[in-house]
Amino acid sequence: MMSRRWLVVVFHLSLLASLCALASAQQSSSAQPKPGSANKAGMYTGPGGCAASNCHGSVQPKNVTRIPQNEYSIWAAQDKHSRATSVLSNAVSLRMAKILKINQPNTEHKCLACHAADVSPELRAETFHLEDGVSCESCHGPAVGWLGPHTTRNWTHEQSIKAGMYDLRDNIHRSERCVGCHVGTPEKQVDHEMIAAGHPDLTFELDTYSSAMPRHWRPTRETEAWSDVREWAVGQAVQLREALNRLDRRVSGPNWPEFAEMDCFACHHSLTRPEDSWRQARGYPDRRPGSTEWNAARYIVFRHIVSQVNPDLAAKLDAELATLTDLVGKWSSHDKVEASAKQAAQLADQAAQQLNSQKYDQQLTQRVMQAIAGDGTNIANTGERSAEQAAMALDSLAVAFGKNSSTKNLTELRSSINELFKQLNNPSAYNAPQFASQLQKVRAQLPQGGSAVAGNR
Repeated sequence: MMSRRWLVVVFHLSLLASLCALASAQQSSSAQPKPGSANKAGMYTGPGGCAASNCHGSVQPKNVTRIPQNEYSIWAAQDKHSRATSVLSNAVSLRMAKILKINQPNTEHKCLACHAADVSPELRAETFHLEDGVSCESCHGPAVGWLGPHTTRNWTHEQSIKAGMYDLRDNIHRSERCVGCHVGTPEKQVDHEMIAAGHPDLTFELDTYSSAMPRHWRPTRETEAWSDVREWAVGQAVQLREALNRLDRRVSGPNWPEFAEMDCFACHHSLTRPEDSWRQARGYPDRRPGSTEWNAARYIVFRHIVSQVNPDLAAKLDAELATLTDLVGKWSSHDKVEASAKQAAQLADQAAQQLNSQKYDQQLTQRVMQAIAGDGTNIANTGERSAEQAAMALDSLAVAFGKNSSTKNLTELRSSINELFKQLNNPSAYNAPQFASQLQKVRAQLPQGGSAVAGNR
């Protein structure tokens, strides 16, 4: 795991290569869906329809409208999603396919469900090409119904939504589009079998991942200075909700227990002499030694923002997830685990709704950062994935401070946070006491905030 600065993918493409790629894309964009074959809402036209330089394919941002018009260029040249289908042909993917005994990954729906806009054939216009990867319509919705009209004068965002566009201005809706692949749905999933074959485990943090793409859009609420904090908080809530919904599906399915729901590094870690084991020194206070443990990483850090905006809701979530963790660890009946997961998911959805309407400011952000860093021992002991979420959260919130305040020691603070990421470079060798110690150093450099709970204003 790397810091936001390291996560940002920088591609040094020559100007000639960029222009050639854009010229090719613009040629394909001129081939609009033919009358009678793709003329209704709900059909997918492919990214070529967005690629013209006077649409979203400008090499440089423009100031003529509120849209910079270089969104396609950023996606095509710098965003990993544009190459999501091509990676299915690399050596690791081919090896995975061999292990899993499936056909070529770039033709297998199990893979294409997340690595492309793999919609049914009857929804594909003649200009649609599967190999375009996770393209514009994967996130923005099928474009045939609104592609032409949305450029006309007085056409509204609401009209586009009625014609099939997804509402990504809303942080909950945007998060749902992301976690569809980065957490999973009934049709899209990464299970323990796939991870064992070589697929990365699914981890996610909306604000960090959005910056790493990098962003090809302007903030939804341009007048709100702390919108990044809202994005982080809402993304965490939706991620937890959908992880609980996934657990609900799996526990009632035919392949339970599904070990992808557990803390990977409770089992997959470097073995040491007993006297050198921080895990044995810590003990197993909430479970039987050797038993599996539900992966609480999506909550252990998020709980601190919930505690700030709604302490009563945070207490209910704490209690329900403690129950759920106990039930999973004991391999309790499917019905009990399913009921607990459903209840926790409903509470997470309540948190998402409140966090989406919450007013964010410097004081609230300071309190959340202090709370996360002050919970270092608990977060560190919960495991590597929780430590990873803490590092990403503190980095996201520190970036928000850099944009909106005059914190004098921001460079030193970011340097200390980067040290957290360095401790995650070898996950199986993760050391909780060392991570907790570094969190204390981060805490000492954080700006101080008030202790009052921030409610809606």
